[in-house]
Amino acid sequence: MLDLFEVITTSGVVLWSKSYAPVKTSVINSLISDVFIEERTQPGSEGKWFKKDSYTLKWTHAADVGLIFVAVYQSLLQLTWIDELLDKVKKLFVTLYEHEIKNSKGTKIQCPFDQYFDSIIRSLERKAVGTVASRPTLENTNLGAGGKVLKTDPLNTEAKDANREEDWLEAPPMPGVNTNASPKSRVPVTDKLPTDPTGIEITSASLAQTLLQPPGRRPGRARRSRKSTGHSGGSSAHASSGEERSPARVNSKPRRGKEMRVWAEDGIAGVAGEEQKLDYSGAGGISTDEEHEESMRPRAEAIDQSTWGTTTSQGDFLLKDLDYEIDDILKKANAKETKEEANKTGPSGLASGLAAGAMGYFRNFVGGKTLTKEDTEKAIAGIMTHLLEKNVAREAAVQICESVQTSLTGQKTGSFQSTESLVRIAMEDALRKILTPTTSLDLLREIGQVGESESRPYVISIVGVNGVGKSTNLSKICFFLLQNKLKVLIAACDTFRSGAVEQLRVHARNLKELSEREGGVVELYEKGYGKDAANIAKDAVAYAAGQQFDVVLIDTAGRRHNDQRLMSSLEKFAKFANPDKILMVGEALVGSDSVQQARNFNAAFGRDRKLDGFIISKCDTVGDMVGTLISMVFATGIPVVFLGVGQNYTDLRTLNVKWAVGLLMS
Repeated sequence: MLDLFEVITTSGVVLWSKSYAPVKTSVINSLISDVFIEERTQPGSEGKWFKKDSYTLKWTHAADVGLIFVAVYQSLLQLTWIDELLDKVKKLFVTLYEHEIKNSKGTKIQCPFDQYFDSIIRSLERKAVGTVASRPTLENTNLGAGGKVLKTDPLNTEAKDANREEDWLEAPPMPGVNTNASPKSRVPVTDKLPTDPTGIEITSASLAQTLLQPPGRRPGRARRSRKSTGHSGGSSAHASSGEERSPARVNSKPRRGKEMRVWAEDGIAGVAGEEQKLDYSGAGGISTDEEHEESMRPRAEAIDQSTWGTTTSQGDFLLKDLDYEIDDILKKANAKETKEEANKTGPSGLASGLAAGAMGYFRNFVGGKTLTKEDTEKAIAGIMTHLLEKNVAREAAVQICESVQTSLTGQKTGSFQSTESLVRIAMEDALRKILTPTTSLDLLREIGQVGESESRPYVISIVGVNGVGKSTNLSKICFFLLQNKLKVLIAACDTFRSGAVEQLRVHARNLKELSEREGGVVELYEKGYGKDAANIAKDAVAYAAGQQFDVVLIDTAGRRHNDQRLMSSLEKFAKFANPDKILMVGEALVGSDSVQQARNFNAAFGRDRKLDGFIISKCDTVGDMVGTLISMVFATGIPVVFLGVGQNYTDLRTLNVKWAVGLLMS
């Protein structure tokens, strides 16, 4: 994969860089001295690439602003998308910062380009080899002699001596690797690692503490011997909360209750005794996070608001539509290049091009014809296949195509309009109408109105099937609300899944540290496991009203949408908690099943209560196959409120209808 990308001025100033692995500065210096200064090219390269040590370097120029864009990767890899990456980054970077660069007068300027670059990398990797997990980024790493990676101090103090072997953080040996090799050949630990169980990035400090432990069994769940239960299947793995238990069976042994667990400092789980049960009902419902924090745990890094949202003149923080912004910028840049090329070619070149394909061009048109159903069948069949390939559920695709075909029957085509183009325009219009919300989605305005008129907290409940990311997306919404300086209470109402309360506790701890810089307040309301989720939600809302919280975010247990026993408890939950918004989290990966999921959850809250919106998670894993958006909205008429595009707190976006329709029809 890519090791380094840098944007350098012709005077040698590095404006922006992104490092995925340590690369010696001599590699870039050799490119500058050999190619740019001495104008020497390597045999066979023809000035298109440069090799140094084990690296291959490719570059492109932006002569009008005096910039050089350089990509560095291992020579053993065949990265076919590097040229496209250089081209897109050049266009986007120049468009965003051209004015600042030309007016900087040789001084270095600030270029917050990381999130734009990450989005381009993700799209190119998906395009090349399908879904590719994002790589950890090497940031703030101290480099010693020879490019060695040293441990970094959380307080940014000086790095330790590069020549001391005990200062190295070593990864555990892989099978077949010589463990007696010198430290120079060992793999250094990067500053950031993929994810912890909460779905949020963790640092190398916690991993280093684990790796440097005395030898023994690696952290994990304690092994327990398997005992025969006397019946097949055991207890249900899909029960979602304490109140959702099947009645005791006649003439059968009583089922064994859920065993409480505790987690030691080394991360190993064990079964709790009676005195250690996770029941916090006697403590007023509010956990004391300080008792669970590690004394040496590094604090969360500050997050720049401008990288994921904008602040209005009224002071409200709004989320960005990043992908649409990038597509729009690149489209304008490409149009500008096309126009310049056309000017260079001149009228003669344009005329010859038109003459060459004139007959084939006009053969596709049927101007002035009144369309019948048979005229549109071929085009409709092509659109149907296209929608299915975009992950739209078959039921939704069939009904949408039928409605479009019915609306076109009897219409007369324009003078220079083909049937295919008419069908495409009608389909785009139909998709746009489906995704366009019919109600206001201004969450901040609604929160403010409820607080002013009714003097109570605004309640949002998150529901969905197992594993779609309810807790993670709840924490993203919480972080968004904290940017607007709101006081938020998180209610832990998943009283069944092991680790659900602990997961929210970690989120609340991280969010509390980040909110200290913005002025928001966040707390966690928990009652432990085995309690009635509806009653906990009701108590949490009452507590929030007494403590003058602005918003209550209620996390619920995951449940199968086709299990009536599990779904039936949602009606009681809705009556007790009385949420202002019920948001269902749906996966972008789900295909035809998304229709039934949406319908079942929409009908589960009783006759007078429905879903209020969808959060589509994992949109970063499907590329342009975003058909789940259409499927769920078409099945229920409920709008999409948020899109989850990653595992960080900032990876939350609002839906841009034009962007979504463009992806579906691309």
